[in-house]
Amino acid sequence: MPRWPWRSTVVVTVFVLVGSNFAAHGQAGERAALDVFARVLLLVAGALLLWRKRYPVAVVFGTAGAVMVYLGAGYPYGPVFLTVALACFSAIVAGHRRAAWAAMGTLWAGHVLVAHWLYQWLPPSGDSAASWGEELVVATWVVAIAAVSELFRVRREQWARERAERAEAARRRADEERLRIARELHDVLAHSISVINVQAGVGLALLDSDPEQARTALTTIKEQSKEALGEVRQVLDTLRAPGAAPRAPAPGLDRLPELVEQAASAGLTVEVEGEPPRLAPGTDLAAFRIVQEALTNVVRHSGSRHARVHLAHDADVLRLRVDDDGPATGADAGGSGNGLAGMRERAAALGGTIEAGPRPDGGFRVLAVLPLRASVGR
Repeated sequence: MPRWPWRSTVVVTVFVLVGSNFAAHGQAGERAALDVFARVLLLVAGALLLWRKRYPVAVVFGTAGAVMVYLGAGYPYGPVFLTVALACFSAIVAGHRRAAWAAMGTLWAGHVLVAHWLYQWLPPSGDSAASWGEELVVATWVVAIAAVSELFRVRREQWARERAERAEAARRRADEERLRIARELHDVLAHSISVINVQAGVGLALLDSDPEQARTALTTIKEQSKEALGEVRQVLDTLRAPGAAPRAPAPGLDRLPELVEQAASAGLTVEVEGEPPRLAPGTDLAAFRIVQEALTNVVRHSGSRHARVHLAHDADVLRLRVDDDGPATGADAGGSGNGLAGMRERAAALGGTIEAGPRPDGGFRVLAVLPLRASVGR
């Protein structure tokens, strides 16, 4: 429920009462003197404003009626019209436009009726008909009050839309940031844990028969886990200090040799064909993560121990292709849904595409096409 507008109602009511006293002195002999009934009408018109936010339609008609009785009784013109103006303003802002216009129109029509016909039988005695010029002035004020109210209503609705749009944009940015962090953590952990899992299996298998090879596997596990912890810490730092510059540069295709070496430690031989162009940081990171995820899927889901990474580009796009000869070692040929979905999201964020699926001659292929429009020199 809206708050009670006590302060503004008291201020307006006092202003109307005091201002009407001054108006009565200025119009002495022309209009009827203020008496108890006049002051009751002024007080009622002002007090009704206390309910203008809860019952705007009733208040705008109530104030219009009180003012109409006040004018019909021949009391002085003055700030009493302020009560109707404020009630009309509240009704229009609340969305009750027709009611406000109807109340204002009724008030003006009643004033015309009193000033040009009923004045003969109403106080003050000996009063004459008002000029049509005065009616034009009253009509102008009625239209002006309604127009200002309409303008404020439109502007307030615009402010509300802008606030809602800003809130929606903030929620969308937060969702995108959470998705980015989840994708980054998935790519880092999936690759590292896959290598660690393979090396742990090798170490266990060779622990008794070939201790030296088992030691090499354990060394690889240590190095891979240390690197994974570093990357996870870097991602989590962005959560603790949003907007802070990263402590280490984001990985890019210049770290392909590291990926090849890590894959080799997991028993996967990787051939790289072609040279990457100079890429914008975001494109470079996406390309690196796509190759990383594709190689991780080969380690986890393919029986092949050989993979090929092919890089090609022209003036507009970079093409990344990762092939393995299969066969798939389980139902999740080519990788889990999350990994492929993450690759597609990275590519789509840059305006690119990902195609992933079995090759006609066996094995699996991941083909990424990333635009270079935003590429910059390093």
